[in-house]
Amino acid sequence: MILSWELPLAVAGGAVAGGGLFLFVRELMPATPSLGPTLARLQPSVDVHAPLPRISNALGSWGWLAKYITVPTKELAILGKGTDAYLTSIAMSAIAGLVAPAVLVFALSLGGRTPHFVLPVLLGPVCAALFAFMAHRDVLSKASVARREFSRAFCTYLDLVVLELTAAGPVQAMERAAKICHGWVFERIDAALMTAQMQMTFPWDQLRLLAEEIGVTDLHDFAAIMRSAGDSGAHVQTTLHEQAESQRDRQRTDALARAEAISARLEMPAALLVIVLAIFMIFPIMARLG
Repeated sequence: MILSWELPLAVAGGAVAGGGLFLFVRELMPATPSLGPTLARLQPSVDVHAPLPRISNALGSWGWLAKYITVPTKELAILGKGTDAYLTSIAMSAIAGLVAPAVLVFALSLGGRTPHFVLPVLLGPVCAALFAFMAHRDVLSKASVARREFSRAFCTYLDLVVLELTAAGPVQAMERAAKICHGWVFERIDAALMTAQMQMTFPWDQLRLLAEEIGVTDLHDFAAIMRSAGDSGAHVQTTLHEQAESQRDRQRTDALARAEAISARLEMPAALLVIVLAIFMIFPIMARLG
């Protein structure tokens, strides 16, 4: 017979599991796409000095989450993902974590075991928070890798701009250099230059906006250098070459630091293995002495 205090917990556990399952099935169903962010991307503002736009209110069904969590807009921008997709990923991960304990309890009950029903009630919110945090960390990790890749490819772009400046002006050199190589980095730069051309604005202003959007300081410095070349006609080949060499030195230092950190993590299992072997060798001797 169920005690009086167990009945509310059973109802709460069933409500949590049922609500999580309902939200999961609801998100699997096709939804009407949000046209607001798409139209904003197709028709950007021509004011190059305007601040970056805030999160649109016309997000998907999970747009209300933007009021309670901090959205990594720069990380999403460099990955080419929208805020609505990020919020949906966080919400779906939280729902999966909320339903996981209930599914585990159901699987154990089919196997003949009867775990207490309080288990999904207590573990559901914890797993939901853990799964949401893992989805957030995954976005940050992918953005960090993409930013390093952007920096490596941007060094090549700087070298190409230096070569093009010997036979063309600043604007033509930037446009020609972006069309020589292939890859998502050059496509993003070329798209920014094409946007500046269609909006009849200076390309370095558009690159400055791109640098602020994705959080790449090297691109911002490059835009400032090319602005000086376009405004006063200064010779910037040497400055761009020095910037490229400085970036490569910084990349080598960062790569060495990451390699040392990985090597340090690899040494820990080896040290634990040596300790375990030492225990197995010393324990028989100590047992005989005892």
